[in-house]
Amino acid sequence: MVLHAQPEDQPADAMPEDTYTAASASMSSSIDLRTPGPLAPSAALRNPFPPIADYAFLSDWETTCLISPAGSVEWLCVPRPDSPSVFGAILDRSAGHFRLGPYGVSVPSARRYLPGSLIMETTWQTHTGWLIVRDALVMGPWHDLERRSRTHRRTPMDWDAEHILLRTVRCVSGTVELMMSCEPAFDYHRVGAAWEYSANAYGEAVARATREPDAHPTLRLTSNLRIGLEGREARARTRMKEGDDVFVALSWTKHPAPQTYQEAADKMWQTTECWRQWINIGNFPDHPWRAYLQRSALTLKGLTYSPTGALLAASTTSLPETPQGERNWDYRYAWVRDSTFALWGLYTLGLDREADDFFAFIADVSGANHNERHPLQVMYGVGGERSLVEEELHHLSGYDHARPVRIGNGAYDQIQHDIWGSILDSFYLHAKSREQVPETLWPVLKKQVEEAIKHWREPDRGIWEVRGEPQHFTSSKVMCWVALDRGAKLAERQGEKSYAQQWHAIADEIKEDILTHGVDSRGVFTQRYGSDALDASLLLVVLTRFLPPDDPRVRNTVLAIADELTQEGLVLRYRVEETDDGLSGEEGTFTICSFWLVSALVEIGEVRRAKRLCERLLSYASPLHLYAEEIEPRTGRQLGNFPQAFTHLALINAVVHVIRAEEEADGSGMFQPANAPM
Repeated sequence: MVLHAQPEDQPADAMPEDTYTAASASMSSSIDLRTPGPLAPSAALRNPFPPIADYAFLSDWETTCLISPAGSVEWLCVPRPDSPSVFGAILDRSAGHFRLGPYGVSVPSARRYLPGSLIMETTWQTHTGWLIVRDALVMGPWHDLERRSRTHRRTPMDWDAEHILLRTVRCVSGTVELMMSCEPAFDYHRVGAAWEYSANAYGEAVARATREPDAHPTLRLTSNLRIGLEGREARARTRMKEGDDVFVALSWTKHPAPQTYQEAADKMWQTTECWRQWINIGNFPDHPWRAYLQRSALTLKGLTYSPTGALLAASTTSLPETPQGERNWDYRYAWVRDSTFALWGLYTLGLDREADDFFAFIADVSGANHNERHPLQVMYGVGGERSLVEEELHHLSGYDHARPVRIGNGAYDQIQHDIWGSILDSFYLHAKSREQVPETLWPVLKKQVEEAIKHWREPDRGIWEVRGEPQHFTSSKVMCWVALDRGAKLAERQGEKSYAQQWHAIADEIKEDILTHGVDSRGVFTQRYGSDALDASLLLVVLTRFLPPDDPRVRNTVLAIADELTQEGLVLRYRVEETDDGLSGEEGTFTICSFWLVSALVEIGEVRRAKRLCERLLSYASPLHLYAEEIEPRTGRQLGNFPQAFTHLALINAVVHVIRAEEEADGSGMFQPANAPM
């Protein structure tokens, strides 16, 4: 790798002699520093797709976007996060982008979130000056004051999305050439865009789809730059000097965009206030890992869809689990399992409003709000849609040429028995802070227990949604036990003593079956009945209190997973050669599983080992403290959809486990999570 190259007018021989002396002291004498080989073109050295971990994530609780280090919006779907993309360069370099930054410079000097927010700040240095760019999806005070919202079903909040992607620029030193390029591509790059001016001068333009424009969003670009229109692209270029300010606002509804830089700055400030007021509700420990907890909480909040209370599994589709492989899925939907697990994480930090909204969403999709009873399915669209038909987009190259690109998710109608236990466990946690179970939800919860009773003896696709044949997965049976156990406890709270007694008895029956068929001769829980294969989901045995931490089978299982189901110390979901998941190729280590292992190690008393693993996992965080689904153990590269709710919720649980164990050990006992062991 070439670290430094000399300017063409300064040959290597012209370098000071002491430079060579210092360099050669740390390098092999066989390397001739005075005769460098020819340099490959820079384009050949640089992958056009940025690393997944280098993207910044923005949200306004109604949609999300990803911004590359070069200052380009490369993923934005409007008006909803599961709508077709209008900028999709993350999946194909020609599928739409929106760049704002210095001309001719693509690597920033620094990037950060403003503390306590999802506002991105990028600092740029050029040969002639410095720029600071801030990006946000704008939040403002609740604006539906004279008429009710047509999209919001949940209780109105203090803050609401304004449906504006706002970008501000300030030149803080010298002079800098600023360029803006906005080139949308509607419907996943299947429909082109046509721009036209919508004002008398050059400060505003509108982009519409070239085909069936009424079926696609209209994008409005407003700026104090002079916008030029060149085919599919709106562009601008200007020389900024110290003290100059620029704003660019992209909007897609009738909410008014800022017309001046001061109005833009005011909107940026109110967005900051929104995020900081929300994060201030939480209970965060005074600990060096506090920043990771706050960033994970902000990310989970950013993955919520406030109009319905749904919670996305991730912001993206088809970012590969295997480099250039086929394990590419659409995660822009609300998985019941992922959402309920995410509530664990938010509850741990004292953030519970999201749980109220999510259970209202469950009441919607189950029919409880209309005196109906529908069985829960694995996942839903963020508006409660039940059909999520999977489709492959063959015209897109895929991220770093990983194909196919998929939209929709064929797992929506799978049979997965763990969802009943997931939702009942989460609601039990929710109910512990309340006097009673809401009347509208009790029939829904009772229905989940009945489904678990009806189906727990049958095979399913499991927590990992395998596309091979259904199996008797042990973790699915454990979660059926959770459904009966938590259902019985909720029945007691509800005053339904007969149900409580009956469900406790069935829970005992399920437990006996698992201990008979799901444990091998070593006393280790196995992936499925009749197999010796390991599975990381069996860490839930201790995390759900199926067995106490001091049970030998718990300890044996946790240590077996730590020692035998890892690569470079990071946890796999399962060995692909031992599991019929219906797919080819390898996959990376699942980061949620590694964080689960941290929590499980703490539970069995292996606190030092847990802390070492937790420190290592935190070191794999992106520069902005974000995580995708997987980590490639050999390189530390993040893989899969981004950012991933599953990973961030497990981080919260793991970090709090370690902090709590340390405080218990030193006797301070100051910080306790909301979901401390029952």
